Amino acid sequence: MDSSERRRDKISSWLKCILWIGCICPVVIGCSADGPSEETSQYQNPVYEPVLADPSIIKADDGYYYAYGTEDAWGDDSETKLVPIVRSKNMADWEFIGEAFSEKPDWKGAGSIWAPDIQYYNDRYYLYYSLSIWGDSNPGIGVAVSDFPGGPFEDQGKLFTSEEVGVANSIDPFFRVEDGTPYLVWGSFHGIYGVELSEDGLSRIGEPFPIAGDAYEAPYIVKHESSYYFFGSKGSCCEGADSTYHVAVGRADSFKGPYVDQEGKKLLDNGGTTILSADANGRFAGPGHNAIITDEAGQDWMVYHAIEKNDPLLWSGASRRPLLIDPIRWENGWPVMEGGKPSEQSQTAPETN
Repeated sequence: MDSSERRRDKISSWLKCILWIGCICPVVIGCSADGPSEETSQYQNPVYEPVLADPSIIKADDGYYYAYGTEDAWGDDSETKLVPIVRSKNMADWEFIGEAFSEKPDWKGAGSIWAPDIQYYNDRYYLYYSLSIWGDSNPGIGVAVSDFPGGPFEDQGKLFTSEEVGVANSIDPFFRVEDGTPYLVWGSFHGIYGVELSEDGLSRIGEPFPIAGDAYEAPYIVKHESSYYFFGSKGSCCEGADSTYHVAVGRADSFKGPYVDQEGKKLLDNGGTTILSADANGRFAGPGHNAIITDEAGQDWMVYHAIEKNDPLLWSGASRRPLLIDPIRWENGWPVMEGGKPSEQSQTAPETN
């Protein structure tokens, strides 16, 4: 073989190699002609840390998922993040982008901002939130609005306090529009209740109606096919590695209930079918306070927090509750999660455009 033939063979080998990389790269490592793609084919819990407790999530028109969490102190000083906001293109890779509030709402003398619930309503982003301290005799729920999912949010003040609405420990709001009427559902270990809101979503009208019993907090309701599903958390949320938090579900034919579990027991009597709890030998404790969102392929995902047993506390002594996600399957009219526990190994990520 002369030198020109050797050169031709070498060039041919290089061309084949380039073509092979061009075909394989997008499939194996998510590359594109313009460089690495933003798509991630795998995720592993936790998907965001150090903490994003009591998460709420929304998919915005800009193509990003935005998640919001309870006020927490992450750093080495006493400054807390007033509802931290993180965003992601794929629910697997998240970035912190700021805080929902520049200053704490002033309609209550003392309290931290807990358990935000994000919704898009009336062409604006509504953030319902709790204002409370531990052991608060009169916590309340307020609302803030913004034109953009990343804020800043402008506080609109309180909807009600526990004393005003007659429901003890009025925290953990969840907003839903049903048949054109806005409602707020809320409660924490003193019964779960719902109430109709004004058309602008900024005030309460009517009287509360019961939905679930006093074993629950952190309500979340979705409609799947023709039924409604109540997801709520039971147990202790915040005892570090000893937390017993878990998620149970009930089903109803109408939004207001009555909700029953798979055995037919009413959630008003504290029934509930557990679908997510800790594995005694697993990495995580206390999974719960969930939200639910659907990806581009129509797959439902539970978004929730849990506590890593080997790193359970923030510097302040509060439970460190990072963000986790896992898929929901529907079997025989009921939601199911793989193994009924948080996933620990690498999993297929949500499908995105």
